[in-house]
Amino acid sequence: MVPSAGAGLAITDPSTDRLWEVLFCPFASRGTTVRSSEQGVLSRKRGREPRLEMGDPQGNLCTDAGVGDLVTEKCLVASKGPARRVQLACSGQYCAFPLDGNALCVWNTDDPSYQPLTLRGHHEPITAVAFGNAVSPLLVCSASRDYVIMWTLDECRQKALQGLTPRGVVMGTLLGKVLCLRLSPDDRAVAVCAGKKIFMLDTESQSTRAELEGHRGAVTAAEFCLWQTHLIISVSEDRSFKKRVFPKVWDHHMGSLIYNSSVLTASPLLSLLIDAESRQLVTGCANGQLWIFSLVEGHHYRCVTRVDLKKKSESFFRRVESRLCSLPEEGQRVCTDGLEKGEEVEASLPVLGLGPCDLSLVLPAECGCLPSENTTCLWIGSSAGLFIFNLANFELEAVLHYKDFRSSSIQVAGSCAVMSKVGGEKAVCLLTSLCGCKIALLEIYAAALVRSQRGHNAGRDLSVLPRAHVLSTSPLYFRPAEENRTQPAPQRQSAMRSTIKDQPLVFHSKVRSSGYASTPHITLFSPKTNTRSSGDRSLPRRDCHRGKEYPLESSPPTKVHKQRVIAHGPVAVSCVQYSGDGRWLACGLANHLSLVFRADLTGTPAVFSGHDGAVSTVCWSHDGRWLLSTSRDGTLRLWSLRGAELALCVGKDVFSKPARSAQFYYIDTFILLSSGPELQLLKYHVATCRDGIQRYKQKSRCKGVFRLPTTGMTEITSLSAVNDFYSYLVLTAGRNRTLEVFDLNAGCSAATIIEAHSRPVHQICQNKGSSFMTQQHQFYNLFATTATGDGIKLWDLRTLRCERCFEGHPNHGYPCGIAFSPCGRYVASGAEDRHVYMYDVGSSTFSHRLAGHTDTVTGVAFSPSAPQGGGRGSTSVSSVNVFVIQHTCYDCGKCGVSVGTSVNAAAGESQSG
Repeated sequence: MVPSAGAGLAITDPSTDRLWEVLFCPFASRGTTVRSSEQGVLSRKRGREPRLEMGDPQGNLCTDAGVGDLVTEKCLVASKGPARRVQLACSGQYCAFPLDGNALCVWNTDDPSYQPLTLRGHHEPITAVAFGNAVSPLLVCSASRDYVIMWTLDECRQKALQGLTPRGVVMGTLLGKVLCLRLSPDDRAVAVCAGKKIFMLDTESQSTRAELEGHRGAVTAAEFCLWQTHLIISVSEDRSFKKRVFPKVWDHHMGSLIYNSSVLTASPLLSLLIDAESRQLVTGCANGQLWIFSLVEGHHYRCVTRVDLKKKSESFFRRVESRLCSLPEEGQRVCTDGLEKGEEVEASLPVLGLGPCDLSLVLPAECGCLPSENTTCLWIGSSAGLFIFNLANFELEAVLHYKDFRSSSIQVAGSCAVMSKVGGEKAVCLLTSLCGCKIALLEIYAAALVRSQRGHNAGRDLSVLPRAHVLSTSPLYFRPAEENRTQPAPQRQSAMRSTIKDQPLVFHSKVRSSGYASTPHITLFSPKTNTRSSGDRSLPRRDCHRGKEYPLESSPPTKVHKQRVIAHGPVAVSCVQYSGDGRWLACGLANHLSLVFRADLTGTPAVFSGHDGAVSTVCWSHDGRWLLSTSRDGTLRLWSLRGAELALCVGKDVFSKPARSAQFYYIDTFILLSSGPELQLLKYHVATCRDGIQRYKQKSRCKGVFRLPTTGMTEITSLSAVNDFYSYLVLTAGRNRTLEVFDLNAGCSAATIIEAHSRPVHQICQNKGSSFMTQQHQFYNLFATTATGDGIKLWDLRTLRCERCFEGHPNHGYPCGIAFSPCGRYVASGAEDRHVYMYDVGSSTFSHRLAGHTDTVTGVAFSPSAPQGGGRGSTSVSSVNVFVIQHTCYDCGKCGVSVGTSVNAAAGESQSG
């Protein structure tokens, strides 16, 4: 160590006689470029602060003027040898990378006073570097073909400042080419992936604890399980992953294999990450695909989903472009044209590295409904750029291409390591060039990057709960008082009296005695015949049936409570729904019938016959007196529950195309339906006359009051709206995989979500709660959509973005239904494996499955009032099979129709904690 000119320190390497000049004067934390010349002198260069420039790149980002720099290149080192396909290391404060082949350079990313530390001891090029997990002492491990060396960072720095040569501890020798190093959570063991083996080295005794074999290709990555530290998972070039138990007892030399996956893809697996919060395994391969597996006990390492980075990035850019085009002109940026070029991404995006990403400070401000601590994101490092991937909804939050920045010295990366700093606002990324010898350290403002690509006011203040009064020009605006004055009852009575008074009197020649001369009979009882009945006496009002409040902290159903079999031939059941008071269960069948059961599945069901096609939807009115059904015959029928009578039939003469789905809307004021590409609003009147002669004459009527086409005139596949309270918003799904929100108060489209699913949505389900409980107002803005082969997505109206994605249930060919629990904490879904899957909205994996069916479960429904009849905290759910279970025939008696299907009701009997 010799003093250098100025306030600095020069360290001379005796083996190479090279002078490394380390300056102690503080330099700017942003905008500092450090280069190593060919003579091996590390110098510093102060220049202009790198800024985000958008020249002719792929043009993927759109930034606001006040965001500032998103990416800063803090360090650039030119090494003598290439460093591609090398494991780099980043921790919360340091980064480490091989320099000139066999030297290890450690850089402090937070404190500029700590200068780069160079550690030497290898004779062969370093191929893998890893940091320990403990903060003090901080360990760093490096590996080459000759040695595996463990360094204590604080001791090495002290020796370097004293002019001594830092020395490490040799853990292993001549193990082969090491592709990955990983330290155990307690830093007492090191997993060395060399060739087809994994060597478990002990850090205290410097001995080999075990040699794990079984892979048929070179092991590329390994990770320790954080909640079971004796487990280690590895991936290999043989395109599979293995889970092993390495021995805790040090005299053991072989580990046992727990799980061996099948071949996942045609390309080698390169990276691996285990998320402790969601208990999921994420692995990336060379063709740009991510495979996510569940490590939850009982899930048997099932594959949750598979993600193609290229397709995800293309879809992400289209959504960003759609949001930009929907903004006002002053909010649009010049880079909108670049989004079209953004689709021309790299042919393949190999996943070079994975790292945790903390966006807890960004996500709560956006959603607010779901707990942000359960939302996990990760960094994906590729050869073309960086991606922020959300493990909750399996969507990209941000994309950063290296070519987007002119100040970036590396355009195509050969190795990548990325790590978020404490707080999540910033992240550091270490890159090596693929075709050169450059090593760059980038500082990324992750929070600003996510906000710039999300846009502002995405939901445009949309809310299911109305925030303004009904406009006078709105189709929802009506005057009940004026309608009642059109034909008042007193006028009808006076007109009747005048008609009777004006009739002439007729006297006949022969008049039989009317008994006037006899003694009048005394009437002991005279029934009231002019009393107008308001409905079925067997159906009390909802308020009379209201019981206990639905418990918010209710437990999901766990087992079958009761089963009802009504089968006669292979009859499919298309829909199922509980009434608002929880007393009745309606089912629509493919044999043109609708059945209404009691909630306890006792007694003979009421049969509603009249459709000429399969019943597609059934819907109860708010007061529980009427049942609405649509069929593939193109008709809409309104039924009275008393006597299963038809009250109203709307045929094809009213609709331009057959009605696909319909429901009551605005607290039974309207009937909302979809007909082709149009959303229609019908005003109806149901005659309640009980005259024995006039009852068969159609007196009920309806008329269309409003219709609104979808954007692009695409066919509506599903719709949903709230009927339990006044709401202006209607949600629709189109054949072109688009979700559209309509504001019927304004009479226009309010928002559009493109490419909501990879296939058309067949059901939209809103979190409507029930009349037996009250949720927080923001939870009513949650709704779920499902599509065949694309799982379930949970959306928030205020942000118009997917918050969760549930893909644990098999659903590849048949549309399976979904339902929200009344407490809003669970989502139930049918599946093709004859189970009902229960999902917690705060987690992306299912909690458990309900068994008992013998075929595909096509529909599910929660009872809004089940806890009052069972144990506290229990929930009830009904599910429907596609085909029959047993042969049981029920005769309706009145119409002589025998119907049957399979209906299972499962009631959870678990107690709440």
